[in-house]
Amino acid sequence: MSKEPQSQLRVGLGFDVHRLVPGRPCVLGGVVLEHPTGPLGHSDGDAVLHALCDALLGAAGLDDLGTLFPDSDPRWKGADSRALTREVVGRVRARGAAIVNCDIVIATEGPRIAKHRAALRESIAGLLGIEPAAVNVKGKSVEGLGALAGGAGVAVQAICLLAVGR
Repeated sequence: MSKEPQSQLRVGLGFDVHRLVPGRPCVLGGVVLEHPTGPLGHSDGDAVLHALCDALLGAAGLDDLGTLFPDSDPRWKGADSRALTREVVGRVRARGAAIVNCDIVIATEGPRIAKHRAALRESIAGLLGIEPAAVNVKGKSVEGLGALAGGAGVAVQAICLLAVGR
């Protein structure tokens, strides 16, 4: 008797952190937020999409973002993280995986996240090809503690669920 291949659920966790500096656009989740500082990075510094990509890659059993798009490679200087995310989504789908949902926590005393939540969910859902209801975004203050205090940076944790095979 032959068994039908079963769908497998896989979870991935991603994390990224960037310093916030004057003179850089504040790009998070593919959305430009009005703020006097923005994430410093080799690419556009979009810590939300970087953490999300690492979560997707981890769940799919693929190399991490820094391995696939190293900051030592000048091709990625100033890169739009939306393009990197589309590439990651393509690689995940090529592994036979469907993105079920993602949950993202943005910790910063920089831009307030609550008023941008809907735009962030729409942007991320569009990049992933899923419904906005399958994308959750939460903003958290760091309560004046640690390296992110005073709006010095942004840290993001993302988790995603993939369904692989059928």
